[in-house]
Amino acid sequence: MDFNDLPAHVWPRTARREEDGVVTIGGVPLPDLAEEFGTPLFVVDEDDFRSRCRDMADAFGADNVHYASKAFLTRTIARWVDEEGLSLDVASQNELGIALAADFPAERITVHGNNKSVAFLQACVDNSVGAVVLDNATELEMLDLIAAKSGKTQRVLVRVKPGVEAHTHEMIATAHEDQKFGFSLASGSAKEAALAAQKAENLELIGLHCHVGSQVFNANGFKLAAERVLGLVGDLHDEIGASLFDTFTVLDLGGGYGIAYTADEAPLDVATVAADLITTVGKFAAELGQPTPTVMVEPGRAIAGPSTVTMYEVGMIKDVHVTDTQTRRYVAVDGGMSDNIRPALYQAKYDGRVVNRFVDGETTDTRIVGSHCESGDILIDNEQYPDDIEQGDLFALAATGAYCYAMSSRYNQFGRPAVVSVRGGRAKLMLRRETLDDILSLEG
Repeated sequence: MDFNDLPAHVWPRTARREEDGVVTIGGVPLPDLAEEFGTPLFVVDEDDFRSRCRDMADAFGADNVHYASKAFLTRTIARWVDEEGLSLDVASQNELGIALAADFPAERITVHGNNKSVAFLQACVDNSVGAVVLDNATELEMLDLIAAKSGKTQRVLVRVKPGVEAHTHEMIATAHEDQKFGFSLASGSAKEAALAAQKAENLELIGLHCHVGSQVFNANGFKLAAERVLGLVGDLHDEIGASLFDTFTVLDLGGGYGIAYTADEAPLDVATVAADLITTVGKFAAELGQPTPTVMVEPGRAIAGPSTVTMYEVGMIKDVHVTDTQTRRYVAVDGGMSDNIRPALYQAKYDGRVVNRFVDGETTDTRIVGSHCESGDILIDNEQYPDDIEQGDLFALAATGAYCYAMSSRYNQFGRPAVVSVRGGRAKLMLRRETLDDILSLEG
C-alpha cells in the first residue's frame, strides 16, 4: 500500500497530492485550511458534491431523485441540491425548517419520520410539501384531520416493509419486519393503510415507499422489494379498480446506495444499477398489467459521502506492548467520536492519510484514536501505517460527508467542528466552529 496515494474512488474527485506532498482539494491546500479554520475540520468538495448530484440525475432523471438530507444538511447544501435540479427529503421538522430557510421549493420536498408530531404534520400541510410518507395508522388519521382543518389535500406515500433485508449492518437495515419503520406487507397492514389513505377525503395517495437498507451495492435487493411492492399495487387495483391509477403513479425505492470507504472497496456503478432497476420495474409492472410507475430514489450518502474529508492534527503518540512480541502504536488526533461516531456505532472503516507531507517510514501496527474519554474512541483500528507519522502532522479521513457531522455530538464538551466548502482554489465557511460560549449560552 502506498500511503501517499489517494484512492480516486474514495477521496473527493478534485483531491490531489502535489509535488511537495501537500494534499489539495478544490485547488486549496489542506494545511492552509487547517491554519485558517483550525482542526478538526470538515472540508467539502463542492464540485464533487454537484457532480454526484448530476450522476444521479443522469441515471434516474433529476425529477425522480430526492437528496436524503439526513446525511448532511445546511442551507448551502439545500441550495446546491436545488441548483442541480434534484428534490429533497427530510426526516424532522428542523430539517424541513432548514430547507425552507434556504428557499427550497416545498413542492419538491418529501417528508419522512416514524413519530411525526402534530406540529410537524401541520408544518407539512401549511407549507404544501410535495409528499408525506405515512409510517403508521395514527399518523394517517392525524394528517387527514390536520389537512381537513386547513382546507387542503395532502399528497402521501405509504411506507411498506417488503420483507427484503439487504446485506448490511443490523442497525441500518430497514425493510425487515422487526424494526420501527413502515407498514408490514406480510401482515396486511400495508394494504389496509393504502386503502385508508386512498379513501381519506383530505389525503391523495400518490404511491408506495420502501427502503431496503444502507450501503447496498447492487440492484438485487431493490428489485426484489419492487416486485413485492408492485404485487401490493395489484391487490389495490383489484379492490379499487382502474381509478387507483388516477393519482397513484410513484414507486419510491428509497436510498441506501453504497460508497467505497476504503481502497479495497468498489464504488457503486450508479448508471448500471439505475438502468437495471428501472428496466426490471417496467417488466414487473407489465407482467402485472399495471402502468409503469415512476421510480423515485433517495440517495444521501452516495452524494454527500465521498465529497468530504475530515482533517485532524496529530497529537500524542505512544507504543503499547500488546503481547511479549507485539507492539501497537496509538496515534491520537484532536477529534474522534464526537465528530465521527460511525466506527464506534457500526464498526465503520475509513481510509486515512497524512495530508501535509509525504510519509515513507517502516509500517507498524497502528490505531488512529480520538481524544475522548472512551476506550472505544477509535477512528481506524489496527491498520499498518508508516512509523514516521509525527505530532503536528495533519491526518485526514476520506468519505466523511454523510452521517458524520449529522450525527456529531458535544461529548466531553467538544464543540462541533467547522465545515468549509472548497472550489476553484477558494474556501468558504459553511458552518463555523462551536465555541465554549455557544455551549454556555444554552444554560438557563
